[in-house]
Amino acid sequence: MTTRTRPGTARTALVFALITGAALTLTACAGGDPATAPAGASGAPGVAKGALPTEDVVSAVKKNEAAAKLLPADVRQRGSFTIASSVATPPSSAYLPDGKTVVGVDADFAAAVAKALGLELKREVVGFEAILPALGSGKYDVGTGNFGVTEERRKAIDFVTYINDGQGFASRADSPLKAVTDLTQLCGLKVAVNAGTTFERTLEQNKGRCAEAGKEPYEVNVYSETGAIWMSLQQGRSDVVMNTINGVRYAVTQQKNVKFLNEYRRLDVGFAFRKGTPLAPAFQAAVNGLKADGTYDRILRKWGVTGSGIATSQISPPEIPAPKK
Repeated sequence: MTTRTRPGTARTALVFALITGAALTLTACAGGDPATAPAGASGAPGVAKGALPTEDVVSAVKKNEAAAKLLPADVRQRGSFTIASSVATPPSSAYLPDGKTVVGVDADFAAAVAKALGLELKREVVGFEAILPALGSGKYDVGTGNFGVTEERRKAIDFVTYINDGQGFASRADSPLKAVTDLTQLCGLKVAVNAGTTFERTLEQNKGRCAEAGKEPYEVNVYSETGAIWMSLQQGRSDVVMNTINGVRYAVTQQKNVKFLNEYRRLDVGFAFRKGTPLAPAFQAAVNGLKADGTYDRILRKWGVTGSGIATSQISPPEIPAPKK
């Protein structure tokens, strides 16, 4: 597998260090013990805070001949596919301390599918908000970035699902919030999110609820890098973080004075492709093959996200409905 990083990789790696507590004292390790936390509640069971699991769960994957036969002829001929990857925070994606090696749930599934299809994976690290437009233009074959399947995205993008994650909340430990089950609980607060995400969309689409309830609106603070949302929370510039369920669960184990509030909603997560891609059936067959041979469960266990397993991979399933509140 080859990886090409874009400008800003060093900065992104440093911001990741903020989350893991590996280099910056602002987020010194505290919180629940990953070795004893429930499955899905931390980054990686049995792994020390600030560390990332290095277990090899991919190299033993065998070629899935039936899945490979579903590949379009031009892809079989060139023997590779290009993937645009957003690197944000574990367990979904992260850099190793070398600042260039990409690891995480997304990386392991992409590598395992590539082996199952007998293809070389050529990765380029790309900003999250740039990936889906780039797929539509044909610049890349596949995109990863914990992309949730939504009706809006399905209009222009095809998905092949491999996990179920979604939207979760965190706050500082001294916050009176216990759980955000209704977005009006955020009224008057500042909420930090990443740009171009379902979190930003959810909050913007529901801003009017505060006025309807006779309350002050919440403020949406948008950041391009995940580490920045946690810094804004720690420094008091934001009151709440809204991010992936698994990402929030992991991050709060790596930081002091931060607590996980709750899961707000679940979404299927998948590999992203341009609309009408001929690659989807092969990727779907490869993911289901990984479930059959045990690789799928090994990847989930490695990253401590067994609660995000799906029964079967699907091609662009309908969006899981949002909470009514």
